[in-house]
Amino acid sequence: MEKSTTETEKVWEGKCDQCMVKLRICRSPEGTAPAFCSTKLYPDAIQKAAAEYDKPDIHLFAHNASVQEAECYIDRTAQPSYKFPVKPRVQEIIEFSRKMGYKKLGVAFCGGLHKEAAVFCKILEDHGFAVVSVMCKVGGIDKAALDLADHERVQIGQHEPMCNPIAQAEVLNAAGTDFNILLGLCVGHDSMFIKYSQAMVTVFAVKDRALGHNPLAAIYTYDSYSERFKQDRLKKIEVME
Repeated sequence: MEKSTTETEKVWEGKCDQCMVKLRICRSPEGTAPAFCSTKLYPDAIQKAAAEYDKPDIHLFAHNASVQEAECYIDRTAQPSYKFPVKPRVQEIIEFSRKMGYKKLGVAFCGGLHKEAAVFCKILEDHGFAVVSVMCKVGGIDKAALDLADHERVQIGQHEPMCNPIAQAEVLNAAGTDFNILLGLCVGHDSMFIKYSQAMVTVFAVKDRALGHNPLAAIYTYDSYSERFKQDRLKKIEVME
């Protein structure tokens, strides 16, 4: 006779978002963990990752990233020092790039954020970096290359260049950039850029036109403006689509 669901052992997967343990094992050796703890469930993955940090280039990158983290959150010049976010991301990018000794930075940006990209690149150049920038429509290839039907285009019946994140990455690869920065690429386009970029990649800002490029606003307003994302309101999403 087959065992009931309650009698069989549940196969757990990582669900860190559901952890309510006050002193977690990932925070302290004396901590505890729920059954779905990723630290406990995936020891081989943790060990594999640890080995990667032993590689000299990754070790240096990770070291400087952690130093940058501390400098962003701890102001030790204050008397007494205090823990508080003290640096905007543009400053973090500049400081981290200097720590790494980068000279040439790549900026891959969305055409809808052209003005923002111009200011951002000027700031980087004013701080001594050589900057190579490339917009999403580089190459001017029509969306017909992606077999899009007319109703799947933004501009129906017209020439409409596709976003070309692979070309953006290859342009920066050819330019020999030390570090690449994303500004406003669409969901999916950013993924392809990261896949094809030879240099490490960071994100300055993501695109969210509806929320002023502040996607977390949908999370902060989950109980009000964004309640349509709740399980009992999902039909509203379907109607909107």
